[in-house]
Amino acid sequence: MDNTKIQAIVSHFAIDGTLAELAPVGNGWINDTYRVTTQEADRPDYVLQRINHHIFQDVELLQQNIERVTSHIRRKLTEAGQSEIDRRVLRLIPTCEGKLYYFDGESYWRMMLFIARSITHEQISEPLAYLTGKAFGDFQNMLSDIEQGALGETIPNFHNIEFRLEGLREVVARDPQGRLATAQWMVDELLARAQKMCRVQQWHRDGLIPKRVTHCDTKVNNILFDEEGRPLCVIDLDTTMPGFVLSDFGDFIRTAGNTGAEDDPDLSKVEVNMGIFRSFAKGYVESATFLTPIERENLPYGAELLTYMQTVRFLADYLDGDHYYKIQHPEHNWQRSKAQFKLLQSLEAHEQEMNDFIATL
Repeated sequence: MDNTKIQAIVSHFAIDGTLAELAPVGNGWINDTYRVTTQEADRPDYVLQRINHHIFQDVELLQQNIERVTSHIRRKLTEAGQSEIDRRVLRLIPTCEGKLYYFDGESYWRMMLFIARSITHEQISEPLAYLTGKAFGDFQNMLSDIEQGALGETIPNFHNIEFRLEGLREVVARDPQGRLATAQWMVDELLARAQKMCRVQQWHRDGLIPKRVTHCDTKVNNILFDEEGRPLCVIDLDTTMPGFVLSDFGDFIRTAGNTGAEDDPDLSKVEVNMGIFRSFAKGYVESATFLTPIERENLPYGAELLTYMQTVRFLADYLDGDHYYKIQHPEHNWQRSKAQFKLLQSLEAHEQEMNDFIATL
C-alpha cells in the first residue's frame, strides 16, 4: 500500500502531533505494521496496524479485549505508584470519532502509542528466560482479578485440546490425501495420550481449574525491554482471552525450551532445555502469586499439553492437505509433526524432574 493511502488512514486517528514519516516495521505474519513518526520533538510517535480480519473475524471484540486488558493494567500500575506508565502498558489511540479501530471499506486499522527506547529479543538465554517468566507472571497477576466475562475468545477454541482432537479424528476418518498409512503410528501414539491431555478440560468442568486471562503467545519477542534489559511490557495482545494458565506456561517451554527447531529434520537435536525450563519457571512462579496449588503443580503438564496440541495440529493439517500452515515442501507438516512429537517424548522423559523442580519453588 502506498504512503498516500496510509497517510489518509492516519488522519482518521486522534494523534497528538503532525505526521512526518511512515515506515513499515517488524516481520509479523499476521498484521501489517507501520511506525508513524511525528514532526514535533515533544510529541509521541505511533504504531499503525492493519488487523488481519480473516484470522480475527470479530474486530470489535478483539479491540474491546485489548482496551479492557490495557485499561485494567494501567489502573493497577497507577495504584502502585509506577512511573512512565505509557512505557509499561500499551495504549490504544481512538479514531477522531472515538472508535477503537478504523475501517476503510476493505481493511481494519488500529493505532497505538509507540513505546520509545524499547528493545525486543529473538534469541533466548537462561537469564532472559527468567525475566520473561517474571514478565508474563506479572502480566497475568495484574489481570487475575478482572471481572468474569469481561473478555471474549478472539479465536474460538484456540487452545481447546478436545476441539483439536475432534479435528484430528475427523480428518483421519476422511484421509483425503491418502497420507494416513505413513502417519498411522503417530495417530495411534497421540490418541493413546488423549485422556491424559484432555484432563485439564475435565478439571475445569469439575471446578478445579479456573479460566483466567491468558496471552496465548508467550514468546520472548512479545515483551519489550528497556535499555538496561528490564522488562517493560507485554505486547501483541490479539490472542489475550480466557484460557488456562497452563497453556501460557506450556507454550513458552514448547517454543523457547526446545534445543532444536520446531520443524527440525534432525530429531536427535530436539530435546527440552532444562536450563530454560528452570529459569522460566522460577521467574514465572515468583511473580504469578495468584496460582492455586493445582495450577502450580501442573505447570510441567502444561508444557506437555501445548506440545501435544501443536503435534495434533500439524498432523491434522498434513493429513488434510496443508491448508492452514504455510509449507516449504510437501512433507513440511509431517516433518513438523515428528519434531514436535520428539519434543513431547523428551518432556515426558523429564516429567518427574520438572515436577520436582516446581515443588521447590
